Amino acid sequence: MAEAKQGDTVQVHYTGKLEDGTVFDTSKEGDPLQFTIGEHQVIAGFEQAVVGMSEGQATTAEIPAGQAYGQHDERLVSQVSRDQIPPNVDVSLNDRLQIRRSDGKTFVVTVTDISEQTVTLDANHPLAGRDLIFDIELVGIK
Repeated sequence: MAEAKQGDTVQVHYTGKLEDGTVFDTSKEGDPLQFTIGEHQVIAGFEQAVVGMSEGQATTAEIPAGQAYGQHDERLVSQVSRDQIPPNVDVSLNDRLQIRRSDGKTFVVTVTDISEQTVTLDANHPLAGRDLIFDIELVGIK
């Protein structure tokens, strides 16, 4: 039976969990995730876990933060004055906001703290710094 390798397009069903068992994402109720191995379309540890699997095979992969969304980078956390937030935008903790830079590019931040004077914005991926566990089933190889 063929094993998944570099350049193969694969379809997988997966469930992603934190170390405490909290599920943060799954494909079980929908279509399988499709990606091409080697094209960096998914996190590195997930891609590596699929290499060598055969159709119908299932595995559980423990992926350290460095092979997932990276370590939490404090340089991506900043405080802005409340008056820099448009008055028509009501911010709450854990809100995800799209920010436009002066060069026109956009990025997403998470509101992590709010005070009377400041709002703390974190541009790290919400799962940065977290070790992840994925239950993976290889559904198909093209």
